[in-house]
Amino acid sequence: MATKRMNESWQQVCGQIAAIWSEADFNEKEMKKARGNMRKMVQLIHDKTGEPRSEIFQKISAII
Repeated sequence: MATKRMNESWQQVCGQIAAIWSEADFNEKEMKKARGNMRKMVQLIHDKTGEPRSEIFQKISAII
């Protein structure tokens, strides 16, 4: 369900991700690959920031 909501409000989600993890540099290609897939998005953010996956998941869940 969260994945569906993430896909439906993609521009808003991208903006929120950029705001929360402003120190990470997400390019458009990477973001498109993860679009609509919560696990891929969490992994992408984890790879860029080193933040624990559980915390990333909680933050993304709160914005969608």
